[in-house]
Amino acid sequence: MFDRDVIDRAYDDLSLLPGAAAEVEAAIAALDRGEVRVAARGEGGWVVDQTVQRAIMLYFRLRGLDTMTAGPFEYHDKIPTKRGLAAQGIRVVPPGTIRYGAFCEPGVVVMPGYVNIGAWVGEGTMVDTWATVGSCAQIGRHVHLSGGVGIGGVLEPPGAAPVIVEDGAFIGSRCILVEGVIVEEGAVLGANTVITSSTKIIDVTGPEPVEHRGRIPARSVVIPGTRPREFPAGTYHIPAALIIGRRSASTDEKTSLNDALRTFEVPV
Repeated sequence: MFDRDVIDRAYDDLSLLPGAAAEVEAAIAALDRGEVRVAARGEGGWVVDQTVQRAIMLYFRLRGLDTMTAGPFEYHDKIPTKRGLAAQGIRVVPPGTIRYGAFCEPGVVVMPGYVNIGAWVGEGTMVDTWATVGSCAQIGRHVHLSGGVGIGGVLEPPGAAPVIVEDGAFIGSRCILVEGVIVEEGAVLGANTVITSSTKIIDVTGPEPVEHRGRIPARSVVIPGTRPREFPAGTYHIPAALIIGRRSASTDEKTSLNDALRTFEVPV
């Protein structure tokens, strides 16, 4: 498919990049076709493909700025937009954009949002209006990214984990997910929830709080919250996320989601 050793050597020694151009182009084409992914689930969890990340960074160095048009729109960029959407079964509403080097399975809908290079988006997922899927982010099947959701991207350093949203998750309006956080299968995030690698995710459903970081447990229902912290100037409340319940595993996904939103009064 492409020579990984050639790409890795060119990344470490940029003087070799001209001779590696064909392999870099082949790697990005494979990304665009969904034949490789920046991250995939392995036996011990999600595994990052460092060579593919390196190929993306080298691709930016190889490409020059070019003027592109799409109907009345003009763009001036290094990377073209994805082509052949109809044949791939992807719906994109103007001026939504999927960048070349991103892969979307059939049934993906992109409203006027954005899917960046290296991203992978699963079947039946909705990228709603002004939602953004950053570089290398991995979005599962039948996920809803509501309006204005920001999924952060990552390219450097090679090996850095991207944001991952697993199958069946619902991400409410204006949520922000960055720094390689993982939203596990079936979780629901209420509107304006912000999760970074350092955000305390506090399960408040039991008699004592249970803290998580960097990962939303499967089927959790999460809302924005705060926690007190002492500073020299006094006690102030800093952002946190609160797990206030679980989606039921005994009902189908649609019913479970609707019940969660009603039962826990989650803003979306």
